[in-house]
Amino acid sequence: MDPLLISAASGMKSRMDSLDMLANNIANSGTVGFKSDREFYGLYESQLPVVQSQFTDFSQGSLVQTGNQLSLALSGPGMFALNSSNGTVFTRGGELQISKSNQLATADGHTLRNALDNGNPITVDPTLPINIAKDGTVNQAGQDIGRIEIDSPDSNPAALAKLGNSYFIQASGSAPAAKAAASTEVLQGQLEQSNVPVAETAVKLVGVMRQFEMLQKAMTMGSEMSKRAIEEVAKVS
Repeated sequence: MDPLLISAASGMKSRMDSLDMLANNIANSGTVGFKSDREFYGLYESQLPVVQSQFTDFSQGSLVQTGNQLSLALSGPGMFALNSSNGTVFTRGGELQISKSNQLATADGHTLRNALDNGNPITVDPTLPINIAKDGTVNQAGQDIGRIEIDSPDSNPAALAKLGNSYFIQASGSAPAAKAAASTEVLQGQLEQSNVPVAETAVKLVGVMRQFEMLQKAMTMGSEMSKRAIEEVAKVS
């Protein structure tokens, strides 16, 4: 096949991958605790402009006050550890609710793990105020009823895989998650926003779209040139 067509097709494939990634980032710019995806190109390791790998940016998003006792944010490394049908999953999103079973859970029904009770859910009295200390201790009516488990699977980001847009799961065979650093604080009444740089991402998206259009034109021109070359050879023959 014509090297020009090969390069153009490869470039279009990598641009499509970039468009999908950037579009997903922008779509989740308002998702609490969302971590943006980025990409690394093998431009100097390959003759073709391909995306060598994608990775997740685990940098902390901005914190906003909500005043809601069921809004939690983390300041520092680590993630909330949750019980789910997929086993233990992790998230930086702290929009909680009280489940029908009176357990602290996410909107998807994943329950917070109690660090003082082998990871079992934390059961609360929905009629009483809930106070959560910076170390994750949950208190009601002056009694400690559990402590939110904060783990640090992001100490080895390569061992994490996204599960939907808000959760992460450890890859099979990876080391168990380490406990979060003592400096990590649980902040009640706050939420961590997405770390997507919206303006920068939008500019990149436009640039990628233009690159895709240029490659598409190059591919069309290459096809036309090949067609004319074949027609000329046929005439000479």
